[in-house]
Amino acid sequence: MTRRKKTVLKKSRKKKVKKLSIQTQLKKGLGGLLVLVVLVVVAGVLVQHFIRRQTTIRPTYPTVTTTARASVPPKPVLPKSVLPKPVLQKPRYEVYPHPKVIDKPVAAPVLQPLPGRLPKVAIIIDDIGYDRGMAKKFLSLDAVLTFSILPYSPFQKSILKATRSKGWETMLHLPMEPDEYPKVNPGPGALLTSMTPDQLISQLNLDISAVPGVTGVNNHMGSRMTAASAQMNQIFSILKKKGLFFIDSRTCSQTQCRPSARLLHLPFAQRDIFIDHLQTPDFIRGQLKKLIRTAEKNGQAIGIAHPHMETYKILHEMLPELQKKIRLVPASTLVRVVG
Repeated sequence: MTRRKKTVLKKSRKKKVKKLSIQTQLKKGLGGLLVLVVLVVVAGVLVQHFIRRQTTIRPTYPTVTTTARASVPPKPVLPKSVLPKPVLQKPRYEVYPHPKVIDKPVAAPVLQPLPGRLPKVAIIIDDIGYDRGMAKKFLSLDAVLTFSILPYSPFQKSILKATRSKGWETMLHLPMEPDEYPKVNPGPGALLTSMTPDQLISQLNLDISAVPGVTGVNNHMGSRMTAASAQMNQIFSILKKKGLFFIDSRTCSQTQCRPSARLLHLPFAQRDIFIDHLQTPDFIRGQLKKLIRTAEKNGQAIGIAHPHMETYKILHEMLPELQKKIRLVPASTLVRVVG
């Protein structure tokens, strides 16, 4: 091969290598450009999805807190007075009726005690649950008393335990609407005349569940509610199903509790004497003596007192005299089906 041909061949090879090099670079450039385009497209899709989620999806979902997750079933709609936790603020103990209503004799059959037996008396201590110290003082008495406990009260569990260990009976002190409502609030768990039948029954079931193991119920306040026969029929139908008795605190003269109890064959009794609506030693002594006279006349009587220091002192002082003339019994022994 001549030198000229070799030179021509070498130049041709250089041209081919250069051409291949340019093609490779072009391919690499096109590949990089394609990757860049793909990245730009993906980024655009992501940005568009994020913007759409912010502007369209987010407002359609309510804010979910740690205490209300989607997996937790919604709570039933309950009256505003229902409080699942104990309430620390002590409610007003009672709204007493006019003195003529308080002292009006109860229309009850006379049950003469058997020969040699003392007449029976039940003393109910209402409004238990907010003063643990006073509950302990009454529990220290060598007597048989009945505690009526307010639902959702802060010390109800410990008081229930102590009461049962002593063998005393416990009742639910059921808050009911007074004539003075809303100026006077009967406290958490109150039954109101404005409630629908479903609300009334729901609230009543919650109140009964709040104080487990009670044998009966008496009303806290309730001068307006106990005068409403339709609502009392509804309330007593639930108590009947649960095997509970009812004692009317008699906070109004128009009370419909006795007719409702007769209609539904509910074990029933009613208060004879308020013991301590005036907080003076002489008055409380006089009311306890009146309780004794009522029991001697009718064979039995029910007195209602409250966790006051003066009441505790006078009851402690008069227990020997009381126990000579009457026999203190649980409230359940004095209830019966009316009629």
